[in-house]
Amino acid sequence: MTRSAVAAVLLCCATVPAWADGIHLNGVSPRSIGRGGTNLGFADNGAILFDNPAAAINISSEGLFEIGGGVLITDMRYSDPDNASAHDVNAVPIPQFAIIRRAEFDENLAYGLGVFTPAGFSQTFQLEGQFPYGGERTYKSWGSLTKIVPSLAYRVTDQLSIGGTLGVGFSHAELEGPYTLQNAGMLTGMPTVIDLQATGVTPIFSAGLQYLLTEATTLGLAYQSESRFQLEGNTRATLPVIGPYGFDADVNMTWPRTLGLGVRHQLDPARVVAMDVIWFNWSSAFDDFGITLTDEAHPAATAIHEQFPLRWRDTVSFRFGYEELITANQTIRAGYVYHRNPIPSETLTPYTPAILEHCFSVGYGLRWGLWDLDAAYMFTFSPRIAVGDSDFLGGDFDNSSYKAYTHFIGVNAIRRF
Repeated sequence: MTRSAVAAVLLCCATVPAWADGIHLNGVSPRSIGRGGTNLGFADNGAILFDNPAAAINISSEGLFEIGGGVLITDMRYSDPDNASAHDVNAVPIPQFAIIRRAEFDENLAYGLGVFTPAGFSQTFQLEGQFPYGGERTYKSWGSLTKIVPSLAYRVTDQLSIGGTLGVGFSHAELEGPYTLQNAGMLTGMPTVIDLQATGVTPIFSAGLQYLLTEATTLGLAYQSESRFQLEGNTRATLPVIGPYGFDADVNMTWPRTLGLGVRHQLDPARVVAMDVIWFNWSSAFDDFGITLTDEAHPAATAIHEQFPLRWRDTVSFRFGYEELITANQTIRAGYVYHRNPIPSETLTPYTPAILEHCFSVGYGLRWGLWDLDAAYMFTFSPRIAVGDSDFLGGDFDNSSYKAYTHFIGVNAIRRF
């Protein structure tokens, strides 16, 4: 691997995106984001290794290298009876890297390697805390999913190609702030202030196919496995009377499996339309977070087993894209995405206000010698969500409301060889 590739891997692992469909981004390449995240039926960028690895054999050259990324600006808003208006604005870098080569010994075989950060959350509010931890308190959550995905693709017939990845997922999670224990046996209902950090690695895989239905129409189908992590780390918890106390922490965290179906249709030599429909299995992955705390100084002490309730619902993301070649070297793109909010209002908290629903995007592409340069912008927003009686014990999030916006600005460079 080249030095630039190693640098891209390390940079990807150090970043955290924020929300789109739940806490998944609406695409990992600025090129696909410019056309509403549609990519399952395409073979014109390196992010196909993530979205649909079967497309790798259908690129229009012997090889392809892509490097790029962008900045995701999040604007999250929260209020409750003790906090009239709270804003959290973050700017988060999101890089991505991919390389694809056609095998020299078999023109029907292609292989590749990609590094992507498709999901995550990052939120920090300064809020008035609940008794007995009143005063201004930090409510912070932080999580990331980075995937390193070696891939293979094979052209079975002139119409059908298949492909898959088998790689490694990296995840990190943090939770800091006032928290009432929800499902901790005899300790249920105890108010705490926690500072938790945990990290883990797990195997991941994906599989896909592309089918040339007609000369103008390509179908794509792709499945991505869930990423089930046993994160390990530590927690500093402030307990009533006892005060700060250290624990070892084990966190069960799962990122959802997905299944997507897409179609790309060439209207004429200059215009393309596309639609992807992607199911996210949030109900299985984000039913709860399991947290086990053990006394690092006294291993024989009784462990605390806590379940952080989420009860998220499955979502279906509808992505629509359009692109048009306006000159021999210039392309314009546009897109729209809709996905419902996966979080029931009863379990909505400022730690994970992933309530975005509507997305609009535009993009521009320029052919410059052997390079394709792309730029994209996506705006995402939510309706205002009101919470009456929260299901969280302690009353901290009762009668609260939420609204969210994000802006993504990204560029990428693609070199064919």
